[in-house]
Amino acid sequence: MKVLVIYAHPAQQHSRVNKALAAVAKDVSDVSFVDLYAIYPRLDLNVDVEQQRLLDHDAIIFQFPLMWYSTPPIIKEWQDLVLEYGFAYGHHGEKLKGKLWLSAVTAGTPESGYGPEGHNRFDLRELLAPLEATANLCKMPYVPPYTLFAALKSENAANLEKHIAGYRLLLEALRDDTFDLDKACAQQLITGDTIKGLIKGKTT
Repeated sequence: MKVLVIYAHPAQQHSRVNKALAAVAKDVSDVSFVDLYAIYPRLDLNVDVEQQRLLDHDAIIFQFPLMWYSTPPIIKEWQDLVLEYGFAYGHHGEKLKGKLWLSAVTAGTPESGYGPEGHNRFDLRELLAPLEATANLCKMPYVPPYTLFAALKSENAANLEKHIAGYRLLLEALRDDTFDLDKACAQQLITGDTIKGLIKGKTT
């Protein structure tokens, strides 16, 4: 597979986690990496260029920190402009059909903060439902988000190292077509603890 990572962090100078994940994405051979805020600091997206990127790749990964229960604003702008009627959906709009949609998300709150009993009240997967609905409209198989909870407290912890290593495994497995899509899609989320079990030939 040809893999594209679309990275969006409006204040990445203050981020250690996403910067580390971005470094991994840039380091994996034959994976394309795009930093939206670096290319479009004024949000003046080039729709033709962005659409061509999508056409040239088989798996699209949106990497971002969760911000107010959603994506950074440039991703919403990207969706509004790039996923045009007649291109991504609607009459003759099947250009993205069959391409994978996956999010790589970091959340500052521990996992216990999500769900009906958590202070955020909703599961992370529920909060990201607009992305899943968009992927569905574009006929793109939606892969559960690769997620790191408590990211602000994980910068020097072993689970951060596991998450970064798992991101590399994920990118390489998508590239090499060793990612078990059926098994992955049966999960609610994907984490650094579960990624090995979703790669053909790997053991947990």
